[in-house]
Amino acid sequence: MRSLQRLLVALSSSDDTWPREEWPAPDDPYVSGVLRVSPPYRGLRETAPDVVVLRCDDPAASLPGLLKALGDRNVPMIVVSPRTDTETVVEVFRVGAGYLVEGDYCGGDGDRMLSSAAMAVSVGHTYLSPSASVALREGARRMAATDDAMERLRALLSPREQQIMELLSTGLGAAQIGQRLRLSEKTVRNNLSNIYAKLDARGGTDAVLRWLGATPVLRT
Repeated sequence: MRSLQRLLVALSSSDDTWPREEWPAPDDPYVSGVLRVSPPYRGLRETAPDVVVLRCDDPAASLPGLLKALGDRNVPMIVVSPRTDTETVVEVFRVGAGYLVEGDYCGGDGDRMLSSAAMAVSVGHTYLSPSASVALREGARRMAATDDAMERLRALLSPREQQIMELLSTGLGAAQIGQRLRLSEKTVRNNLSNIYAKLDARGGTDAVLRWLGATPVLRT
């Protein structure tokens, strides 16, 4: 099963340095190893990483090159950046990438956050660090739909599903949500699949934006 397989993560940094040389630890439960790649990301053509992590100062400048290199390959991504402005976070989120703000994670907890983020995006779920979540909520508030529309949307979900969506929108992954609600990770993932279907969402990205009141991007 995929849940028992550890991930190979491709790491790219715009300045060719990676500040967390100790990551992943040998006993990391999610990540087995890393592959260093640099622009123009030729290494991505020669291997098949499970997740790509891009560390950069300005995602608007660095992310397009990575997306171009990936082409039509659907490889989950995480962006790590010091930027906390709403526009940057929303745009990264809209392309389906997780977002970790530098400074939100450090030490042992930071290593676990990065590993949890890699696992979360590998199975199609949202992962945001706390500052990124705040920025996304602010962006969604600016684009908010009417109160009536929000009430109708939220009424589609059961009380338990609403609890899960509220936690998902703060950047928590399935395992963390399970811990908060005393549910198994499998149960949370099953609930998330049902939520996506009810909200007509492609995945975590669409679901969170709709839950927060942002103008949805409907399926075609």
